[in-house]
Amino acid sequence: MAVETDSNSRAGARSVKAGTAADPLGPIALIGAVALVALAISLGGSPLAFFHFPSFLMVVGGTFAVTCVSFSAGEVLRAHPTMMGALTTATPEPMDAARGMMTLADMVRRHGPLILQEQLPQFKDDPFLHRAMSLVVDAAPQEEIEAVMTADADATAQRMQRSASILRRAAEVAPAMGLIGTLIGLVQMLGSLDEPSKIGPAMALALLTTLYGALLANVVFSPLAAKIERNAAAEALLRQIYLIGAVSMSRQENPRRLEILLNSVLPPWQQIRFFS
Repeated sequence: MAVETDSNSRAGARSVKAGTAADPLGPIALIGAVALVALAISLGGSPLAFFHFPSFLMVVGGTFAVTCVSFSAGEVLRAHPTMMGALTTATPEPMDAARGMMTLADMVRRHGPLILQEQLPQFKDDPFLHRAMSLVVDAAPQEEIEAVMTADADATAQRMQRSASILRRAAEVAPAMGLIGTLIGLVQMLGSLDEPSKIGPAMALALLTTLYGALLANVVFSPLAAKIERNAAAEALLRQIYLIGAVSMSRQENPRRLEILLNSVLPPWQQIRFFS
């Protein structure tokens, strides 16, 4: 019986954590977009003609500086892990999380909340889930679980929204910095009209900053902001599933009622039928 219980516990923990693997598509898609631009550049002429370090530095440095006017430097730096995580991490499927919570709730109903004690280390990669299950093991009141986990979920949502706002702001600033660089280059070009041989190269150089700004905004910043916003919505649903499950386990309710509650928040195409 103990062997069966331990096997069910591991199965429940694995199903709750399903989907938390790395997402290779994000980095591959970003690299693919950059590669396509590089291919177009190489097929059209000398690649070195499209690289000018001062212009690149002006766009990147200027975008960072202006973004820090809207947000503090600390906020921008703290948002960096969230941005990288959005690019490389896949969010779990709500259906998998709901099935995992049903499995754990069924074990708690049969054996009591202490059955989760040995499984807590398996939840260490998800602090929210680990905290929720810890509160259930500690027999915390329903009101305390709801208050603590709701505050945690709100803080996470605000952090992700702030990161998305920073990227949206950077996407607005980058093309503007590119245009400013182009205007500076045009002024310098017009100052050398008495030397016609320099007009063409100077014009090409002036347009590079616009190119850099457009690439940063539309290939990097805007897609990352959209991915973070999408992940924020998925994480909010996931945390709601964990919260509903934790509250139900703390009450030791019939898992059939939990199934109804979970299906009320899941999309129709991801609703579960655990007991069918």
